[in-house]
Amino acid sequence: MAFCFPDTYEIGMSCLGLRILYDAVNRLPYAWCERAFAPWEDMRALLLRKKIPLYALESGDALRDFDILAFTLQTELSYTNVLSMLDLAGIPLRSGERDDSHPLVMAGGPCAFNPEPLADFIDLFVIGEGEEVIVELAELFRRTDAHCASAAPDARRNLLTQAAALPGVYVPALHTEGAVIQKRTVLDLDGASYPEKPIAVGTEIVHDRVMLELFRGCARGCRFCQAGHTNRPVREKSPGTLAHQAKAAVESAGADEIGLLSLSTSDYSGLEPLCEELVSWCRPKRVSLSLPSLRADSFHVGLLQKTGRKTGLTFAPEAGSARLRDVINKNLREEDLLSACATAFSNGWNGVKLYFMLGLPTETNEDLRAIAELCERVWRLSRADKGRSVRITASASCFVPKPHTPFQWEPMVPPDELRRRAALVKGAMRRQITFHWHEPDTAYLECALARGDRRLGAVVERAYRLGCRMDGWSECFSMERWREAFALEGLDPDSYTLRRREPDEALPWSHISCGVSAEHLKRERDKAYRGETSVDCRTGCMNCGIENCLQKKEGGE
Repeated sequence: MAFCFPDTYEIGMSCLGLRILYDAVNRLPYAWCERAFAPWEDMRALLLRKKIPLYALESGDALRDFDILAFTLQTELSYTNVLSMLDLAGIPLRSGERDDSHPLVMAGGPCAFNPEPLADFIDLFVIGEGEEVIVELAELFRRTDAHCASAAPDARRNLLTQAAALPGVYVPALHTEGAVIQKRTVLDLDGASYPEKPIAVGTEIVHDRVMLELFRGCARGCRFCQAGHTNRPVREKSPGTLAHQAKAAVESAGADEIGLLSLSTSDYSGLEPLCEELVSWCRPKRVSLSLPSLRADSFHVGLLQKTGRKTGLTFAPEAGSARLRDVINKNLREEDLLSACATAFSNGWNGVKLYFMLGLPTETNEDLRAIAELCERVWRLSRADKGRSVRITASASCFVPKPHTPFQWEPMVPPDELRRRAALVKGAMRRQITFHWHEPDTAYLECALARGDRRLGAVVERAYRLGCRMDGWSECFSMERWREAFALEGLDPDSYTLRRREPDEALPWSHISCGVSAEHLKRERDKAYRGETSVDCRTGCMNCGIENCLQKKEGGE
């Protein structure tokens, strides 16, 4: 098997999911997993000029000679890279054009919760968490002898037929209308695969550290957040397991940093005792501990002081006004944010980054000005200690309505209007505050692909043929080529991005279930327009439809 990451090595090797699945397959006595990445443009040109097929890192073997290629879909902007890697490997792009001599091409990851735009190119999708199902698929492949030269002529179809019967596996070519694919969930994280002997990286990567996953899921229920809905229920690893895994990984890799990761690190119930143990173990070894994804309303200054890291903090208010934070169910009070920042400044932190979104449902000019006003209040707090220079940075991304969220029916704000809103915020921002905002054209394309149907497969292929690759990189992205691809295929991207969907409309991803019911999503959408918030799962059950959630377990159900 070759685990294929459709982006650069520096990005791919920073992905914990790659490392976990690589470890899970390589634990099998009959399987061997290698890695492959999308080459940058200069390397791609060299491969084509030298007529060298794309190969895996460990052995240098061509990808076309592997039994299985497993792609991870972390972002919609990587779709053309998937086609580029297949093309460089000499493998037909479309699933229907492959035969038993070609590798089985599978894909999973966050974007697989709407697989339709890539359905023509992928033999099977894994919906949900992959540690268990990837082993089941490897075992199925081994049992069916699909890789043997003596395999029956219809071995590939027989394999896909049996794979389609596995929970969490979607085979587009064999799917029956009306059938719903339920996602796979790993309930026992303590027993799940984790790479205690991490891969040694060959060059500098984005996040070069031991990555320790505290828990999966999120109890908060932010209405814009796809991961917060598709990753339910909340499941925690025990502090003992985490401490053991962290120490083993550091000793093996010689790492100098451990990152405690989750959607909201400060929500981990065992955070304080875990940090106490890790800090006392790390300090004499000169290993640092980082706690990203902290929330301002549960700010642990004592824990952060013990880690010894005071370079900067990041908080995500998402919206400037309390009204709009209620609409998106952020449940963050301004006083909590200001209190967290004041505490940080008084304890020696020298910078704060604040993340916001532009284009949220019901957003007004007053909400936009509130971003600048909130940032100024934080700046004024930083001036209390006149002997130090504190850097305040505000960043704004563009809201994209994603599948399986309460806002999945909402339209996206047009790019030109998003530019106007960004200019309004920038104009209201104090000059001492650094303000960054993301170019809306990439968000516009992300939205079209995230909410697309199977017809978009032709657009993705056309865009690739026109030269679209590495679309997540500003130096490579071309909205003009993408618009040309849509036009040549007779499709209007606005119909995917700017159109409001009806609540009873059949959506392209309706046959994929993340476990959260459509009724719950509709209730949350209605509450958003009434400006009402919802409690998080630790306070009371939201009746979202998820089984095996912590709230129900604690209630004895």
